[in-house]
Amino acid sequence: MKAHLTELLSIAAKSLNTDGISADSLPLDIQLERPKNADHGDFSSNLAMMLAKPLRQNPRAIAESLIKALPASEYISRIEIAGAGFINFHLSPRAQQAVVHEIQQQGERFGHHQTGGGRKLQIEFVSANPTGPLHVGHGRGAAVGDCLARLMEANGWDVTREFYYNDAGAQIDNLTKSVQARCKGIQPDHADFPEDGYRGEYIAEIAKAYLAKETVIADDMEFSASGDPDDTESIRHFAVAYLRHEQDLDLQAFQIKFDVFSLESALYTNGQVESTVQALIASGRTYEQDEALWLRTTEFGDDKDRVMRKKEGGYTYFVPDVAYHVGKWRRGFVRVINEQGADHHSTITRVRAGLQALDIGIPKVWPEYVLHQMVTVMRGGEEVKISKRAGSYVTLRDLIEEVGCDATRYFLAARRADSQLVFDIDLARAQTNDNPVYYIQYAHARICSVLNQWNGDIKTLTTADLSPLQAEHETALLKRLSEFPEVVHHAGEELAPHMIANYLKDLASDLHSYYNAEQFLVADEALKLARMALIQATQQVLRNGLQLLGVSAPEKM
Repeated sequence: MKAHLTELLSIAAKSLNTDGISADSLPLDIQLERPKNADHGDFSSNLAMMLAKPLRQNPRAIAESLIKALPASEYISRIEIAGAGFINFHLSPRAQQAVVHEIQQQGERFGHHQTGGGRKLQIEFVSANPTGPLHVGHGRGAAVGDCLARLMEANGWDVTREFYYNDAGAQIDNLTKSVQARCKGIQPDHADFPEDGYRGEYIAEIAKAYLAKETVIADDMEFSASGDPDDTESIRHFAVAYLRHEQDLDLQAFQIKFDVFSLESALYTNGQVESTVQALIASGRTYEQDEALWLRTTEFGDDKDRVMRKKEGGYTYFVPDVAYHVGKWRRGFVRVINEQGADHHSTITRVRAGLQALDIGIPKVWPEYVLHQMVTVMRGGEEVKISKRAGSYVTLRDLIEEVGCDATRYFLAARRADSQLVFDIDLARAQTNDNPVYYIQYAHARICSVLNQWNGDIKTLTTADLSPLQAEHETALLKRLSEFPEVVHHAGEELAPHMIANYLKDLASDLHSYYNAEQFLVADEALKLARMALIQATQQVLRNGLQLLGVSAPEKM
């Protein structure tokens, strides 16, 4: 409908008296918005105000001329001018009802767009180093990242999901020492246990499996333990593989699968870090000072220059990040989105500065970032901080076991990523209308129940006469259904999957209100078929929206 109205406005604008001004020079980027107040119509355009300056005319006068020049349309019931010159369109019942057959024709593709045009987009998320079970912060990153991937696919992008982690460095050294200590019977409270070691029960589980010479298989690696408590390298590789396997199990339970796993260590072994450093030196944007190598990141908006190679040797952490993103660029990703914790904020300017310094054609705002804030877990009105198995934090597995995958995914993705999140376990478990997951899924199940009671041929609904749909709740539901493609597009533009969650709550509310106000299986056959078609279309949109969040659409509850 927006496309139809846009075409009508474009035709009208080109027919205006422009007093010698070329019509081709007029700003015809026509915008149509849905007014917040339903009394102001179904769509509103500010085109008259956009044309006021170049035409040197009063916008209300331009609006009147546009309305007179608009071609006739059976989809418009009336048009009015509001405020300084807004043109408000009120759609005819036929136009409002047309969305039902559109949904029936497109099915699971309804709401999808081709904005991305099949171009390559990579989304990196979770990217947790294998030093322990995934915590709720990783869970939020997993939920937001996977929902983003689904959303961008719905907007026509060719999406690759990537997991990047470090299998070396200080954290992995501490992991190795911790497992080795447990292999030798040293308990976490003993003086000989590594001071910076990991003390959760999972370390004992790894040690037991290592001593038993087990083989672990993760999505991106396989390793067999030697069983020798003095074999540090074997312990290191086994512990990493063991925890990577654990991460895989958690992610599978969370309905998430990655296409690519990347290792930070590989950037050193394959020479990518060194070649990137040499390219930066050749760019003339580095300098030596205090026996360290610096990058002039201030040339690209940083508050101070940054050390690349430390005085004592070794590169600072942002250097392999730059090398890693050079690799992403060379793999052909025209867009890259990194979903990470808010603690990564300081790396954004440095990574982008390094990429710009290379001058290899990378856009200034590449990569893009979505940073999520912390999660506070509550139960019984009190904060939950400790998982026995992890030792110091609540794990993702804890939440999934407590409330299930659907509720966990929804609650972690249902708020803006950059806002603090309180995860209320009691609410997520509740089977009441206060629980948004239950409320939305129950709307879908209710529709399934009515359609089962009807027990008619679904195919007959594709040709149902929709003109009987005149009730207030039917009009509200039709309007909400027609908004879904716009919500999907806007959520993709804003990288905001929480918009889908909000839309689904509103759609479920409209359905429940309709269900409580009207009878569906009425004696009037035409009215009954029209209502069956409407709720079946609603069922499809609920299912499409839940799919974007990775949440199931149950038929019974």
